Amino acid sequence: MRDLSDRVDFVSYLRHPRNGQFRTAQNCSELLGLLESTAVAGHPQAYFRSPDEPLWVDRWQIRRTAEGGFNYADYVRTALASGRADNGVFGAKLMWGTLDEVVDKLARVYPDLAGNDIALLNKAFGRTRFVFVRRDDVLAQAVSWLRAEQTATWFIGGNGEIGGDAGNGQAPRFDADGITHLIETIKEHNAAWESWFASWGIEPHVVRYEELDTDMVATTHRVLDFPGSPCRRGAPSWPAISARPTNSWRRRSRSGAVGRSL
Repeated sequence: MRDLSDRVDFVSYLRHPRNGQFRTAQNCSELLGLLESTAVAGHPQAYFRSPDEPLWVDRWQIRRTAEGGFNYADYVRTALASGRADNGVFGAKLMWGTLDEVVDKLARVYPDLAGNDIALLNKAFGRTRFVFVRRDDVLAQAVSWLRAEQTATWFIGGNGEIGGDAGNGQAPRFDADGITHLIETIKEHNAAWESWFASWGIEPHVVRYEELDTDMVATTHRVLDFPGSPCRRGAPSWPAISARPTNSWRRRSRSGAVGRSL
C-alpha cells in the first residue's frame, strides 16, 4: 500500500450513536453534515464499521478474493479517494469499538508498526487529527439512541450513507431499562476514549452537542480551525426537526427510575 502521509490529512470524528437530534437531507449526523457542507473537511462517513465494509466494497466495486474477501490496503485506498475533499482532507467517523478493528487491520498491512495505533493511522491516512464529539446530557443521548435502535432509523435523507434510514415500520416504545443500559454504555465509551487519548498523548478537539445546538456555525468553524484546514468557504447549514417525542421520554425518565440512576 502506497504511503500517502505526505499529502493527506485525516480528520477522525470520534463519537457515539445519536449524539444529536438534528436531521438533514444531506448527511446522517449533525456535525458531519455541517462539516461536509463547507467543502473543506472531507466527506466523512463510517467507512470502517466492520459490518458495513462489505457493502462499501460492493459499492466501490473493489475486486474480491477467491474466498470472497478483499484486500484491506485496496479498501483504505478507495476510502481515501471517496472521502477526500478537493483540498485533500479526508474525514471519517469512528465509534468506540471500531478503532481497535481499524488498527488491527492496518497492522496486517504495516506489520512493522503493529502495536502503535498512532503510527498506523498516520502511515495509512496521513497527518491525523481527532475531533471528539460528546454530549453532556447523556440521558437525552441514550433516549435518542434507543429510539433509533427500535425504529432502525438513524437519520432522515442522507448523502451517500450505506444504510440506516430505511426504518422497520415499528413505533418506538418507552423502555426505562434500555435507557439505563445505554446511559452506562455511553459513560463507559467516554471513559475509554479519554483513556486512549491519554495513553497516546493526544489532545483532541472536543465538541459538545450543546455547543453545536447553540451556535452550529461557530462550532463548525472551530472544528475546521483545529486541524488547520481552510474554514471559511461558505457557511454550514442544517435544518432542525422537532425533538418533542424525545423530550417527552426524557421527562418520563427523569421522573422515574432512570432519572435516579444518573
